[in-house]
Amino acid sequence: MTSAPPGYSRPTIVGPVDGAAEKSIAATCPGSVVAPWVGDAPATHPYWGPHYRVATGWATDPEVRFKGSSGGAVTALALHALARGLVDRVVHVTASAADPASNAIAVSTSARDVIAGAGSRYVSSSPLVDIERVLADGGRAAFIGKPCDVSALRLLAQSDARVDAHVPLMLAFFCAGIPSRSAVGRVLGELRVSENELAAFRYRGDGWPGKARAVTHDGRISEMTYAQSWGAHLSKEVQFRCKICPDAVGGVADIACADAWYGGETGYPRFEEMDGRSLIVSRTARGEALLVDSEEKGDLILEGLDIGQIELMQPGQARRKRLVRGRVAALKACLQPRPQMTGLLVEVASRRARPVEQIRNFLGSVRRSMERRP
Repeated sequence: MTSAPPGYSRPTIVGPVDGAAEKSIAATCPGSVVAPWVGDAPATHPYWGPHYRVATGWATDPEVRFKGSSGGAVTALALHALARGLVDRVVHVTASAADPASNAIAVSTSARDVIAGAGSRYVSSSPLVDIERVLADGGRAAFIGKPCDVSALRLLAQSDARVDAHVPLMLAFFCAGIPSRSAVGRVLGELRVSENELAAFRYRGDGWPGKARAVTHDGRISEMTYAQSWGAHLSKEVQFRCKICPDAVGGVADIACADAWYGGETGYPRFEEMDGRSLIVSRTARGEALLVDSEEKGDLILEGLDIGQIELMQPGQARRKRLVRGRVAALKACLQPRPQMTGLLVEVASRRARPVEQIRNFLGSVRRSMERRP
């Protein structure tokens, strides 16, 4: 995967691809096909996917809760699995040492290293880049990735038995999409920090929601609120593929987490700094067992949540899911490629959209499709 303007990751062929490899790529790449919602969960919601349990909660370890982007639930679950011997390492994304605003992939065996990677990273990442090495090494790994990454790993498991044998735990988070690197550059520009000055960079975390924070080599610190960094810059350049994502909620993960935002008077989430709180959805029997054990051992505090309340915390996710069908229909009308997305209740979700919403998004997607033509 290489960076293409304005700073999105794109596949680049660097050598011959035989028929077997091409078949595997076509069957697993989330740009081509999205894993359907199948499994043992007792219920499935058209927006929020399969679920055993829906809860809010937070890590009891103050450092984990503070470092995480919300309540530190993903990190706490990975640490619990590591401490209990359920896994021997954690595959996750962390900041690049060479380019702090970009991402690197870490395979961590210590709590310290897992915690160091906590916090959202709003720029392209490819956490499956070394999956062959992870599988070849054997043992048991926990995988933390975007919903599309977990989708790819689940589909790979259908043709490679090593995935289920060596990756017994897959954790995901609700994803609002991947911004371009040029949008990150604008955040740095507003912080008045050049990329060659940058010694460290956090997109958020160190509180909830936490601030974008740049540290220069000479020790200067510049910060920006989440509402400014995400709302005014990063969210404006989310790539189009993310806008037609039918499973941005990690529906095929064992557990998926998100921000359990508090709603303001308008019904839209508010982003004042406060103690972190995660939305937590267990989706498989294995995920539910981990959640139960994490609570019993005191690593997580959980509070039950009616699934209908999620839309108040994540209105953007609900809106995207109900509009995916209209946006994909526009691609079809323009003879443009689109991913397979069967088994994800896309049509059911679309029935919740107002006709004017569907029409507006259909026409907008037609326009974008024509603009992208060579």
